[in-house]
Amino acid sequence: MTHSPVQRALPRFPGGTSLSHLCVYDWETPDGLHGGSPHLHTVSTEAYVVTAGRGEVHTISAEGPARDELAAGSLLWFTPGTIHRLINHDQLEMQVVMSNAGLPEAGDAVLTFPAEVLADPEKYQAAATLPLDADEPARAKAARARRDLAIAGYEELLEAMTEHGPQALERLYAAAGHLVRPKVGQWKQIWEATVLAEAERTRAQLDALDQGDATHLSQAQVVRAEPRPDPRLYGMCGRLQTWTGHEAPFE
Repeated sequence: MTHSPVQRALPRFPGGTSLSHLCVYDWETPDGLHGGSPHLHTVSTEAYVVTAGRGEVHTISAEGPARDELAAGSLLWFTPGTIHRLINHDQLEMQVVMSNAGLPEAGDAVLTFPAEVLADPEKYQAAATLPLDADEPARAKAARARRDLAIAGYEELLEAMTEHGPQALERLYAAAGHLVRPKVGQWKQIWEATVLAEAERTRAQLDALDQGDATHLSQAQVVRAEPRPDPRLYGMCGRLQTWTGHEAPFE
């Protein structure tokens, strides 16, 4: 089956950068905190630019578990494979910057479900997918159940790291790679149409400038973005606001 690349209305920076606004869940978690679902990305880098409130981000990487406080002005980056979990202490909000626009939306994120769920693609898909046609209360309930299951797996991972060290991460990464492998063909199409295309555009512009040709500057444009209509999406970490764009007339 052939999949066409994801169509996006907003322009892209080289690298396929995307932007969203996140209000982190204030739902109580089974371990007495408040926040979102722990997960990792298999190929995309993510950054948090905190704009309001207070909280923490809990991470697990090859360096082990860590906790970083978050407040307005905080900036953190996560490279692929970093397990991260947002904790909301007081109305935590942020802008989320992602590389490889289109790939996270196509399943690049893998939730830290318990090992038995990660090992079964059908179980994983059933646990990770929110009902599309349900009303808001039903979608919220499903998002919360998904979050709680990811936290259960996250706690298993912390225990396994105490017992086995980095080997526990290797098992998680292997499971994540197995889960996303069927999607990689589609991801390559998206990557070629977005990330690679924008990098090649910059290459062409540099080559033109090197030859004394600046005609691409005559194609300058302004793009205005409008928030997508409510309700906000139920993301892994909170309620997401995204934007659509249209070209503004020259003035």
